[in-house]
Amino acid sequence: MRSPGRSLVLLAASAVAALLMTGGPAAARTDQGGGRSVVEEVAQRPTPVVEEVAQRPSRDVVSRGWNGPGPSTGLRGLETGREAAFLDHRGASVVEEVAQRPSRDVVTRETRPEITKVLTFVVENHSLRQMKASMPYVYGLAKKYAYADHYRAITHPSLPNYLAMASGGTQGVADDGEPAAHPLDGTTVFDQALALGRTATIYADAMTEPCQLSSAGRYAVKHNPWAYFTDSRAACLRNDVPVGRLAGDVRAGTLPNAGMVIPDLVHDAHDAGLGTADAWLRKQIALVRSGPDWRSGHLALVVTADEDDSAGDNTVLTVVASRYQVHKVVHRPLTHYSLTALYDAVIGATPLGAAAGAPSMVRTFRISVASVS
Repeated sequence: MRSPGRSLVLLAASAVAALLMTGGPAAARTDQGGGRSVVEEVAQRPTPVVEEVAQRPSRDVVSRGWNGPGPSTGLRGLETGREAAFLDHRGASVVEEVAQRPSRDVVTRETRPEITKVLTFVVENHSLRQMKASMPYVYGLAKKYAYADHYRAITHPSLPNYLAMASGGTQGVADDGEPAAHPLDGTTVFDQALALGRTATIYADAMTEPCQLSSAGRYAVKHNPWAYFTDSRAACLRNDVPVGRLAGDVRAGTLPNAGMVIPDLVHDAHDAGLGTADAWLRKQIALVRSGPDWRSGHLALVVTADEDDSAGDNTVLTVVASRYQVHKVVHRPLTHYSLTALYDAVIGATPLGAAAGAPSMVRTFRISVASVS
């Protein structure tokens, strides 16, 4: 006789396998004995459905026969990568892995961890079409997790777009001048985070000193928005740091609540091809995903571009990934102000500037955030 708890786990595994076969919409399954909801949302994740199972050796997933009423014949195998399940004549699946792994591997919408940290990576001057075609790693993340296909930058050139992401406005800037030419008053999402007792960091590739105010070598200050705000220069000097600090923060589980990673002019595809940027992002994102912040489910990664190459309508690829991110393609129009609003929602701050009226990434990507019901 199988225990009720064991039967519930096996029923959950059955639902997972059925959803793998059908690719149908997410659905809650109910245990006939206790009326308990077992699975929701699993089908909205791309295969593999249970995170990391496909990345583990196949011996970790053990098939069993069907113990319920009816014949146990008619079993057939299902393989997805290194994941294995077995289905009986009614599509029931028993996956030993689900019973032995912690319950966090099958989560409902209601139990997904709240996102408390956002880390954004910014590519330079390429459109949605270009990024999908020439960044296989980044686009692979998009397809595994979620992305927007109607996300537009605010303007041209680069600097006002970075200012828009960080502060909810272009601050009247229409060129790429350095901070000496554009000393700005006001606040950023990074300042808001610090004022609320949270953390904020910009990691700048090729920058040689904290909050560097002039371009040098492959470092472009026009891509570092915090450096322009004079009211928060002291905070910038403490928290706008060379990218070498990223690895230590990843290992320590101290990634910021509001964070941004700024590649240099080669690694962001400004002065090199998208393949170079894709390879660099692959390395950095793999590092981030190896750390405790990612494993906790509380960290969301965003990959976007500051603007397109001026050949289109400024639509850029924007990816949202977290360990339990619901897979979807967002068609709703979004902008960099939506990203500002995402930062503010995660840190629990009042939306800055145009972010107050921007379409919500929290709702469109179905992100669980403490400050949003």
